[in-house]
Amino acid sequence: MPEPGTVARAQAIVAPLDTVRRVATPEGCELNLHVAGPTVRARAWLFDFVIRVVLFIACMLLLSNIGRVGSGVALLLAFVLEWLYPVLFEVYGRGATPGKKLSNLVVLHDDGTPVGWKSSFARNTLRFVDFMPFGYACGLLTMWLSADSKRLGDLLAGTVVVYRDENRAPTIDDDFFDAEPAPFPLTLAEQRALLEYRQRAAMLTEARADELAELALPLTDNLRPQAARLKLLRIGNALLGRRRQA
Repeated sequence: MPEPGTVARAQAIVAPLDTVRRVATPEGCELNLHVAGPTVRARAWLFDFVIRVVLFIACMLLLSNIGRVGSGVALLLAFVLEWLYPVLFEVYGRGATPGKKLSNLVVLHDDGTPVGWKSSFARNTLRFVDFMPFGYACGLLTMWLSADSKRLGDLLAGTVVVYRDENRAPTIDDDFFDAEPAPFPLTLAEQRALLEYRQRAAMLTEARADELAELALPLTDNLRPQAARLKLLRIGNALLGRRRQA
């Protein structure tokens, strides 16, 4: 038999090594997000740094013959590459700069939703603090101390860097193909919630599916539970582009 306290000590050792962040979705499902550590994030940053340097040098060669105008454009380009490069790629590149894509990483909100303009701008604006006093020392120290390997920018923006989930979405195995568009524009988080509900509806009991559908206000306002569930399924089909084969 193990000595008293051995199990407790083993649990205390193993717990910090668990890099899985569990997030509950509105549909009652649980997402397992595998948090990226400092080493792989440093590698992703290095890839992006090399890409930015190559782009800057290439542009400088083209601007070298323009004189003062070229120098002004070069300064503007340096600003864009340093500050806007990560923001634009994170927002339009589904949470990943080229370096993160090469490292199979993605930036998400803490609740697992795609990162937006406000959060991306906040996390990247604070990089100058993470860099202090040199070589991202402050950011690396914060990542080592944080349970989710967050640097200061992530703590401020409410974001987390995780490994990209390459698993395909669950296959929809039913014969319900009716579709209708949403009655009003949906946010990315709302679209994600509807898609997960549609994909996992077959795994839920009818009572549980009806119960969750009632919570999707104002889409299901004043509808009976079964009617609310069918409406969400139709909107989900429309988002997925699911159509009955002719």
